[in-house]
Amino acid sequence: MGDWQPVFGPLSPPARRDDAVQRQKLLRLRGRSVAWVPPALLLGGIAAADWNTSGEFRMISWIVLVPGIAAAICGVWGTAVFACLSILTYFVIDRSWSYQYRNGLPDLILVALGSLLAILACVVRVRSERRMLHMLDVAETTRRTVLRPMPAGWGGLDHAAVYLSADSEARVGGDFYDIQPGPRGTRLLLGDVQGKGLGAVEAAAALLGTFREAGFYEPALDMVADRLEVRMLRHVGYRAALGSDDRDRFATGILVGFPQDDRDTVEFVNFGHEPPLVVAADGVRDLPPGHGLPLGLAALTADRPLVLTAVLAPGETLLLVTDGVTEARDANGVFFPLRERVAGALCADPATAEPERLVELVRDGTLRHCGGHLSDDTTIFAVRRRPGEATMGSGRSQP
Repeated sequence: MGDWQPVFGPLSPPARRDDAVQRQKLLRLRGRSVAWVPPALLLGGIAAADWNTSGEFRMISWIVLVPGIAAAICGVWGTAVFACLSILTYFVIDRSWSYQYRNGLPDLILVALGSLLAILACVVRVRSERRMLHMLDVAETTRRTVLRPMPAGWGGLDHAAVYLSADSEARVGGDFYDIQPGPRGTRLLLGDVQGKGLGAVEAAAALLGTFREAGFYEPALDMVADRLEVRMLRHVGYRAALGSDDRDRFATGILVGFPQDDRDTVEFVNFGHEPPLVVAADGVRDLPPGHGLPLGLAALTADRPLVLTAVLAPGETLLLVTDGVTEARDANGVFFPLRERVAGALCADPATAEPERLVELVRDGTLRHCGGHLSDDTTIFAVRRRPGEATMGSGRSQP
């Protein structure tokens, strides 16, 4: 099974880039642009109507609408062409009438001025669209850097993930996840940085960078946990030194290890996060919650977070979610019943335990429950061991 690629954005409102793409699709036929058709039809229709009306009711001045329509859907050169055609058509049609029925110079000036303004408006529109697309490309690059794509079977795991950003423009937030193969097995991290905005994205990127190194090199899972805690504290200190109001920043998370030498167990450390569910064809159960504090708050206790161990039988899937799922509410304020929905789906079809189908079920159920209006970033991540494969890559060649 391959990776379910991240899906972005709440159902409402749609991203502006999606609007632009849909508009372009509507204005293309068999790969060719047909944006010129509406203003051309309008130009011809106004000219024909004016030609066939009486002198008491002249319509040719309406031709000023043509460059305005072109400015909304055509490029700059297309708009300029329709502006020139509008002025020329006005002049020819108006001159074809006898002197007493002509609209004359005032309306010609109106058409010329309207054409010039339409060209300027088109220039502004095109530049704004290009700038917007460039910024969204930057956001997409940032997303792929923070939440890197993972190939199918990465680390010996079948995996599927969906990320839904509460901010359809940012397309990336404080939720993070990754899988890192290593010499001692495969490690997995999923978490949620407190807060929103670029500060949360920076903290998530810092934690993922540390996890990708520590998850590969550190021999024990508790050492990976220690590295993550130190990295969070260093990041908060760095941001504070820059004058940012990040002193209270922390992150909840789940760190999971799939040992190389024991394929029937998983190790995990819970940093104040919702415990994962173990989903199998015959039912759902919770992993022990653990009692670790969120990353960045370890100074509040002298106890180190515990590394817990649980049995994970072949074919069982770990389902990890952030609070965008567990705290999603319907119109009556009722929380999304995650465990009940999963258990019900398993009763109807035991194959729902497969990672891709499980993630799709939770995604669709969450969006339906909250009516598509997400109040927080939402991550749904499902993994299970591939049958007959070691849970690691090829040693030190892994990135």
